Formats: sequence, C-alpha cells, structure tokens
Amino acid sequence: MNHDSLYKKSNFTRLDEFNQLVPDVFKAFVAFDKQAMAAGKLTAKLKELIAVAVAHTTGCPYCIDDHTKRAKRAEATKEEVAEAVMVATALKAGSALAHGVNALNAYDGIEDDELYKATYFNRLSEFPNLNGDAFKAFVAFDQKAMKAGILGVKEKELIAVAVAHTTGCPYCIDDHTKRAKRAEATKEEVAEAVMVATALKAGSALAHGVNALEAYDK
Repeated sequence: MNHDSLYKKSNFTRLDEFNQLVPDVFKAFVAFDKQAMAAGKLTAKLKELIAVAVAHTTGCPYCIDDHTKRAKRAEATKEEVAEAVMVATALKAGSALAHGVNALNAYDGIEDDELYKATYFNRLSEFPNLNGDAFKAFVAFDQKAMKAGILGVKEKELIAVAVAHTTGCPYCIDDHTKRAKRAEATKEEVAEAVMVATALKAGSALAHGVNALEAYDK
C-alpha cells in the first residue's frame, strides 16, 4: 500500500462511510446537495458548469473529477468546461487583486475600523501606476475570460457570482452580482448560483473527509 499518496480516486468510495458515522447530518447534506444541483431557473448543465468552476476554486480534486464528468453527461462540451475554468481562474486571481485595495489602505496607515467599503474598490485604479505591466496583463486576461464565447455573458457572470462567494471577496460579489443583473440574470437565478456554490464549498469539505478517514485508519 502506498501511504505517500494522499489523493486516489478510489478513496472517494469511502464517502458513504459517513452515512454510518454521522447518518442524520450526512443525509441532510445529501438532500440539500440534490436540491441545489437540480434543474430550476438554471439548467442542470449550467449548474454543473458552475460546480466545475467552484471546484477549481476550492481545489478539491474529487469534486473536479466528479462534476466535470457530470457536466459532460449534461452535454457540456470540453470548450464550455474550459471557459468555466477560465472564469474561475479570473475570479480567483481577481479576488487577490481586489483585496489588494486593503493592502493599500494598510500600507498608507488608514485606520478606518471598517475593513470593507464599496468606495475602497476605487483604489484599484492605483495599481497601473504601481505595477503597470502586470496589472494590464491581468486586465487583458480578465476581459477575455469574461467575454461572451460559447458561454454567454450572463452564464459567465452567474459562474463568477458563485466563484466570488467561494473566494469570499466582498468586492467581487458586489461587482459580479451587478454585472449578472445587467446581463438580465434574475434574482432567482443568482440565488440558485449561490446555492450551487454553497453545495460545492460544503461538498469539498465532505469530499476531503475521505482523506481524514484514510489518515485516521493509518
């Protein structure tokens, strides 16, 4: 047995052990997960594409494997999966950049007790003067990632909203929710995207739980 391997597909089969260890909680999560991923205002295919994007943000290899296969079964093309991954990439990197305005506040000794204000996001415009080439390169990538392709702007913005809830970036949540609304996403569609993100972030913790079982039994 290779004890150096931390992630094997076969480990994921241990997930059902939680049904014996904590049956009530496990069943409650499974029921929620099924509801969150079921077709509603958003199609099952789009929900699976959102799930793929979020899984790349949580960094859960089991979730990436499972939901990519589910997306394929829901007739998502490889190109659509790739576009969803690029949106996740843009949002995860964008979250780091957006939080950079807080770094500017800290560096400049701004002692406001409020750490997040919508107006702080205006300081993003300072980065071209501080690190222009890198900032411009990111903006160029971000614009391409969010541009309509095989997936439309609305679909990409809904993916972005979900990923923003996973990265926990208040600026990104505010910005991309407004962008999704401008792209004619309804409040119900935004809510369903948030529920998929919730299911995937919780599901990532549960999926990693098989590694806890492996570690406990060693």
